[in-house]
Amino acid sequence: MAATFLDLPVGSPGGSVELFIDLYTGRQPLIPARAFMLAPPDHAPRLPAGLNVLPVAGKCLEGTAFSRYVATLRRALTALLDPTQIGVLHLQHLAFGATPALIRALPAHPRIALVHGTDLIFAETHRDQLQVLRETARAADAIVVPTNAMADRLLKLAPQIERRKITHIPWGIPGHLLTAPPARPARTSTSHLRLLYAGRLTTEKGGETLIKSLAPVPGVELSVAAPRAQFHALAPLLQRAGVRVRYLGWLRRPQLWKAFTQHDVLVVPSTTLEAMGLVAPEAQACGLPVLYQPVPGLSEALAASGMTTDFTHSAALARDLDRLMKTPGLLSALRQAGYANAARYPLSATARSLTDLGRQLT
Repeated sequence: MAATFLDLPVGSPGGSVELFIDLYTGRQPLIPARAFMLAPPDHAPRLPAGLNVLPVAGKCLEGTAFSRYVATLRRALTALLDPTQIGVLHLQHLAFGATPALIRALPAHPRIALVHGTDLIFAETHRDQLQVLRETARAADAIVVPTNAMADRLLKLAPQIERRKITHIPWGIPGHLLTAPPARPARTSTSHLRLLYAGRLTTEKGGETLIKSLAPVPGVELSVAAPRAQFHALAPLLQRAGVRVRYLGWLRRPQLWKAFTQHDVLVVPSTTLEAMGLVAPEAQACGLPVLYQPVPGLSEALAASGMTTDFTHSAALARDLDRLMKTPGLLSALRQAGYANAARYPLSATARSLTDLGRQLT
């Protein structure tokens, strides 16, 4: 039995949340665990089986308030966890509050830390988070990275890490999506290219760059599936750029998978890095080709199964979109390459590798 905690409110957007829900919750979870998230600030969505919520406020990143937040989380976890029932800790980030809180609540248990892109991005910009990251790296018995690029980036932030601790285990896609993806309806019109952006619209995701570069490009239709508040914050930019966007809302996973089948290309304009950009192989599993910025992590997870472009240069983006529209067989070839790439990442393999690693440590 693992103990694991992601200090984000239930219903938060992001690949790390989806992976957490996929691995540790459900009636027969892939990894048996006492799994915790934060209670949402307003009405709670329906909880997956096996997910526990902590009604702890005060999430923050720096200073004495961060120390108080970690202490409050530790007390809440200590009250709920029986140490004799737990075999291993799965630390869902190297940084943020849940990780030090879980270590302090169960200080004698072996620890596996899972690295996500936000850990490294926030450690680069927040001194306290860099300190948490380095302390966690020292305390962890194993550090799991989904791509080798993440290990390289981590070692730049914490060069004192023992390399033997770092293990490469890719994140995975639910098995039923690989074996029975939603059907793709036949495309009747090729007069324009239907682009889909799916994910958060935070700075490092490149949404603003995408909109600015798409503004002068003809023959494309952009749909966006993103958190509502983040999308509305882009309204002034959309108006200035004159880009028309079809907003789909923030979709639940089955809705997103269906949306994949109703578009021609997934665009992934991330500016900094991705752990492995889980939404991209999920789109590939649904037959949606991927056009992406070749940032660390994403390049490794997709390689030649997707098509790279430079979203920061409108002319380069226009040229590549024109190729996708006008080159016979290109979209079909990318679709087939995407299916093959997605098949490399079954979620069951992720769970099995993490479980085996835990057994080695215990």
